[in-house]
Amino acid sequence: MPTDILLEVSNLCKSFGSLAVLENVSFNLRRGERIALIGPSGSGKSTCLRAINYLEPPTKGDVVLEGQVIGRRRNGQQMSDREMAPQRAEIGMVFQHFHLWPHLSVSENIVLQPRKVRGMKSSDARALSAQLLSKVHLAHKADEMPQRLSGGQQQRVAIARALAQQPKVLLFDEPTSALDPELVGEVLTVIKELASEGRAMVLVTHEISFAREVADRIIFMDGGRIVEEGDAKAVLDNPQSPRLKQFLASLQLSGGGHG
Repeated sequence: MPTDILLEVSNLCKSFGSLAVLENVSFNLRRGERIALIGPSGSGKSTCLRAINYLEPPTKGDVVLEGQVIGRRRNGQQMSDREMAPQRAEIGMVFQHFHLWPHLSVSENIVLQPRKVRGMKSSDARALSAQLLSKVHLAHKADEMPQRLSGGQQQRVAIARALAQQPKVLLFDEPTSALDPELVGEVLTVIKELASEGRAMVLVTHEISFAREVADRIIFMDGGRIVEEGDAKAVLDNPQSPRLKQFLASLQLSGGGHG
């Protein structure tokens, strides 16, 4: 395997009964690369993201991180959640909805990850929490409870929590779709800053202008399949498939691709 390939997704399929949600989805993510998955609602983007870390076990196909098959033992059987925990620690996930622990302070939400996942000493975990809250511009909110934060602030805490497990790749599942429009920018700014650090990311987003700015590559999905992929600016500025042309035109008609 080439040393620059971090994550390999091979022939990923997912069905719910007779409904095929993913059909033979394959792509590689290189170290430091950012890939944006775009496409209409129901195209399989979020399912693909959840299948990568086996929150949604694929029906068929392989996910390989640095040469290690995710989610399956050598005999092909699916791992238990306990067996999979060290692998999931390498794949940070930021969800649409923030899933913060409501009974824990902002800092405690973040400290929990490195202590539980990495076995980090409490003092080291607290130092890491402070460092990451500064990174997401929330150092002044360390002792607040999540319900006292805005949606944008809660999502930035969720990003810090994902970073606290020190993952090799970050997955973002429409991280701004649950936010009021005026709060979207503060979250996108933090993601751009992380991208500028050379972190490997796969982002599912409806924010097409953001995808164009932050992604190296775009993958356009429709009907559970990859329809078109390539350099982000080339794909968005000069789409080749009629379906992608139609999709981008519909976004422009509805207000410029921010929905």
